[in-house]
Amino acid sequence: MRKNIFVSIIVVLSILLLSACGDDKEEEATEDGEEMELPEPSVDDVPDVVAEVNGEEILKDEFVDTYTSLFMNEAMQAQLSGAEVDEEELKLNVVEGMIGNELLTQKAEEKGYEAEDEDVDEILDNLVEQNGLETTEDLFSALEEQGLDEEEVRSQLSMQVKIDKLIAEETGDFKPSEEELMAAYEQMKEQQAQMAEGEDVDEEEFPSFDEMKDDLTSQLVSQKENEVAEELIEELRDDADITIHL
Repeated sequence: MRKNIFVSIIVVLSILLLSACGDDKEEEATEDGEEMELPEPSVDDVPDVVAEVNGEEILKDEFVDTYTSLFMNEAMQAQLSGAEVDEEELKLNVVEGMIGNELLTQKAEEKGYEAEDEDVDEILDNLVEQNGLETTEDLFSALEEQGLDEEEVRSQLSMQVKIDKLIAEETGDFKPSEEELMAAYEQMKEQQAQMAEGEDVDEEEFPSFDEMKDDLTSQLVSQKENEVAEELIEELRDDADITIHL
């Protein structure tokens, strides 16, 4: 079933980084005979131009980079559950997500949003910290192993910055209510209990509502922004000229 997905460039880069940083562990696992063999994504039949959005082309190389990273993530999860990755569905979902990104980028540029170097550098610093790296040079080295050079990474992040500014404007000054925050907190506690396979969750060990309030706020704001992005993509699609060649 085809569905619209909002493909965050930052998420894709994070998955690529996890893949790069996991190479050494995979080599060690091979020596012990415990390597988990993952399937290879099938991309030979992907056309040179995957889609066109208002005259702008989404090219094979760009699609393959995004698809491969998401495929490997799906493959790891599928292997743990004993399922298989539906490549046809995933390809359609990825191209829909890239079309959505292109529509948002075009709208952001139409409204005059710019991506400053400091904005991109801030994202890079966060990626360095989140992935336990020392410097941005380490970050670019890891991504280069996955086929992305520094210029391409900065270009993609610039696009993400423009999209983020557009979505922030569309979302406005959204602040979740106390009731919404508490509902999210209770849901998180319930999920924790389910992960413990029915065992009682130690109330003293589980963080209090006040301790988690900031994180919960960020989570709900992100959810709201994703909803706004999806709604905006649907509106933009209505007036867009889109052709998919996949």
